[in-house]
Amino acid sequence: MLATAVALSEAIVSNDPARIAAHLGEQWRLVDSDGITTRQRLLDVVASGRLTHSRMHASGEISVQIYGSTAVVVARVLNTAHFDGEEFEADEWTTDVFVRDGAEWRCVHSHVTAANDAWPDPPRTPRTDGHPDGTHAPG
Repeated sequence: MLATAVALSEAIVSNDPARIAAHLGEQWRLVDSDGITTRQRLLDVVASGRLTHSRMHASGEISVQIYGSTAVVVARVLNTAHFDGEEFEADEWTTDVFVRDGAEWRCVHSHVTAANDAWPDPPRTPRTDGHPDGTHAPG
């Protein structure tokens, strides 16, 4: 599962709409401070060249929790985006929800919020699926 989350980030940095689409479920949505972005809207602005990314990587531990055919991935992510020629640097907490689609995982929901150094790591909660560390499950 961790490799799938990393592959999604790599696809976004590739700026290749088909590669990005391969990692996103049809119903994917991004929620951030600007509102909701649909899968099609993201793919359209990437295809147009108006939106590109040159960097996107976790700046610390990536938390992966698997619940049957659903996985939740939380990470602090540093990214550099360019929109209509203007560069944007971001330090954000991201939560991605993945659902198993046959043998593959697809991201179906993403939520992004600006990082606040008062919370340098995601809060830990006890697991109920036999993984007491609250951070990783086999995937």
